[in-house]
Amino acid sequence: MKILVTVKEIAEVADDFQIADNEIEETYLEYDLNEWDDYAVEEGVQLVEEGLADEVVAATIGPERAEETIRMALAKGADRAVRVWDDALEAQDLLDVETKADIFAAIVEEEQPDIVLTGVQANDDSFGATGVALAERIDYEWAAVVNNLDLDLDEGVAHVRRELEGGLEELTDVDVPAVFTIQTGINEPRYASLRGIRQAQSKEIAPKTLADLGLEESDADSVLQVAEMFEPEAEGEAEFLEGDAGDQAGQLADVLADVGVLGE
Repeated sequence: MKILVTVKEIAEVADDFQIADNEIEETYLEYDLNEWDDYAVEEGVQLVEEGLADEVVAATIGPERAEETIRMALAKGADRAVRVWDDALEAQDLLDVETKADIFAAIVEEEQPDIVLTGVQANDDSFGATGVALAERIDYEWAAVVNNLDLDLDEGVAHVRRELEGGLEELTDVDVPAVFTIQTGINEPRYASLRGIRQAQSKEIAPKTLADLGLEESDADSVLQVAEMFEPEAEGEAEFLEGDAGDQAGQLADVLADVGVLGE
């Protein structure tokens, strides 16, 4: 059984930063593996360790810089990786869900995985839709916001637990092949060991262009454009209350009275 895990390099912004030409200057950005994808990688690696899968392939859409991020997935146990990028993708402001789903669908066509794992969402754009859109493209069964995954290979089914709104959870069975979007907390992602980091340096990261995947430049066209970027204005101030519980309760009552929540 082969598992494909989609991973994304996300940018974390420094506390103090500057915006120029609708972009945050590079010097204020640090790049890391998307938190939700970290859990998806761990779930795939654990399925291999349990003898339920044979290989984990990580796939990402990103420039050469993203190889540092995807090597973190390799250091944590993924066997090899695919990175898709070219000038047509570089020219886009922001990739929409449809474009990303089309690209990952082309990778699925090449790799033929039995299971695709994605993070529920990404820290930066928070679309939360790529995994489900991908499942529709490749005609796989799917389950979103999965916080427990139990594979039954004999039956060809996955018993999953999904997180719903309002603290509710759903237990359901999904036929394999399938796409699962993985929620944080499903496992405890491991730290990359020094041995794993060294081994990751020799693992394959296959660069692919759209043409390599049988796609056209027009397939990179995204309907999303960055219209404006600005630092939101602070709408309030934080006030720390000092003293013991009684002192803090008294101070809090005064604050609530000052803003008109409580009468005098």
